[in-house]
Amino acid sequence: MKVATAAQMREMDRRAIEEYGIPGLVLMENAGLRVVEVVRKILAQTGGNRVSVVAGRGNNGGDGFVVARHLYNTGIEVSVFLFGSRAMVTGDALVNLEILEQMGLEVEEVREAGTTPCSRIQEVLRRSSVVVDALLGTGISGEVREPAASAIALINDSQRPVVAVDIPSGIHTDTGQVLGDAVRATTTVTFALPKPGLLVYPGAGYCGRLVVADISIPKAVTGSVETDIDLVTSKAIARHIKPRRPDTHKGHFGRVLVVAGSPGLTGAAVLAALGALRGGAGLVTLAVPASVHDIVEVKVTEVMTTPLPEGARGCLGRGSLDRVLSLAREADVVAVGPGLSQAAGVREFMTGLVANCPVPLVIDADGLNVLSGNLELLAAAGAPVVITPHPGEMARLLDCSPSDVQGDRFGSVRLAARRAKAVTVLKGARTLVCSAGGHRVFINPTGGPAMATGGSGDVLTGLIAGFMGQGMEPLDAGVVGTWIHGAAGQEAARVKGERGLVAGDILEAVPRVLRPFEEGCLDGWETLGELSWRA
Repeated sequence: MKVATAAQMREMDRRAIEEYGIPGLVLMENAGLRVVEVVRKILAQTGGNRVSVVAGRGNNGGDGFVVARHLYNTGIEVSVFLFGSRAMVTGDALVNLEILEQMGLEVEEVREAGTTPCSRIQEVLRRSSVVVDALLGTGISGEVREPAASAIALINDSQRPVVAVDIPSGIHTDTGQVLGDAVRATTTVTFALPKPGLLVYPGAGYCGRLVVADISIPKAVTGSVETDIDLVTSKAIARHIKPRRPDTHKGHFGRVLVVAGSPGLTGAAVLAALGALRGGAGLVTLAVPASVHDIVEVKVTEVMTTPLPEGARGCLGRGSLDRVLSLAREADVVAVGPGLSQAAGVREFMTGLVANCPVPLVIDADGLNVLSGNLELLAAAGAPVVITPHPGEMARLLDCSPSDVQGDRFGSVRLAARRAKAVTVLKGARTLVCSAGGHRVFINPTGGPAMATGGSGDVLTGLIAGFMGQGMEPLDAGVVGTWIHGAAGQEAARVKGERGLVAGDILEAVPRVLRPFEEGCLDGWETLGELSWRA
């Protein structure tokens, strides 16, 4: 599903108005009506009859005036507060403001913080059944200033259901960052297409339920806009997971080599290997340092294992490389990194593997840590590469801090993908998958806090490698693997609860998530892992 930035939405509005002759007033009317539908449902559920509209002086406020008019016409008790000077309201917003005034509905102007007693506004908001946030909209990019800052505080203090118009006020449309303070909405009604700031944190934590509403922008416009961000849906995943033919055998579904493990870190190696199997790989070989091979053999049954020559402290080193390259020539994909450790020889091993591996690589964990500051090595790899860093690993790769990464997840994942020329999976709440070169980003909506447990990322590494082994392109495997991984975490949490979930529970849930896709029937499964949006 396409995701549109603020600039792209402005361009779509312009084209609808100028090329198709749809007046801006019609777009504003339709936007207001979609919000009214949501507000009425909440009122029907709660039995309430009072709505407060907190409006700004721009088009977002104009949408709010439309909402107020329609609710007032149906007998709802409506209070409207305009935070900002009435003299600054122009265009279509002014038309709708004047209609309200002609109807006899008072619009109370709050030019500066404190000009209207906050205690009285607070009392009105708290007596409301629903508060409509029509304050700032998608145009804001700087820190929220007064009187809007006071309005946001009043809305949040009201402790009432809040319906945000297009985006919660104070959230940056393109990054999801909080611009000082932001409205915490119960429901957000966004128009035409979802916005990035609604889909990634922290913005996603402020929008509540997300409703994507049609306001009559022609499909030719929304369909032709060249967005470079997509929200991954189950329908998109279904295009890649098909029922298997009855005359197939294990050789048809790929050979995956997993190179992982070191003393004390055999669990990561096993989880990655089992992840590849659970994702459907036909044959998986787990290659580990010789000193831990016997331990690994006890842990796994379905996975083939092989010992590798090792260096100091039982870890891989330069002496392991020739054997791994020989094994790689018999594989379709190599997953490397989980539990390797950061011993001195591992860096030398990884440098040689990246430069000489004859098949695609999926690199995670210590495989990335030892390459920190050397993304150019990945860019020179002879085969396609997928990297799967969490924010800490990404910070080391980019020589910045984890807070820098989290402050601009889109920018960080694009930068790493561009420098490494590798498909990049930036893990975390709403994992981002970026194409090699940084041109396209996919937002994954699946997953949840139950997955914040050791080994979860190792399972993901295996899943991605397993899908690549079955013939998926690296980018597709990154997108599909991430979605299935998150959905399996949700399914496991549904059965067992969030606390106490372990990575093995995620592994066990993978077949239950895959089954509806294999059977070609997603009935009852469409919303698993999806955001609470509707078209």
